[in-house]
Amino acid sequence: MSNGCGAPAQTATDHSESTDQVILAGKVRSGEQPIGSAFVRLLDSSGEFTAEVVSSTEGDFRFYAGEGAWTVRALHRDGSGQSDVSASGPGVHPVDIAVA
Repeated sequence: MSNGCGAPAQTATDHSESTDQVILAGKVRSGEQPIGSAFVRLLDSSGEFTAEVVSSTEGDFRFYAGEGAWTVRALHRDGSGQSDVSASGPGVHPVDIAVA
């Protein structure tokens, strides 16, 4: 499915999955409602843009990243929000974002 911006389509991530990679994954929400088609950006510890995806219709997103401190920012016509996450090693690091 194309989203018009070249960002990969997103699907839900099983947070119990075993992996040797660092995965930052979560959901974009407005209140209790998932927000699809939000632009989700990954910023490194200095605030530099690293990657962008578009959230799935269920609000899911996922980034494959390295260890360290990250900011994940969501932009949507209904608002924006961000969350910080520290990935200390391989595995799924959950990060949810509330937009307002």
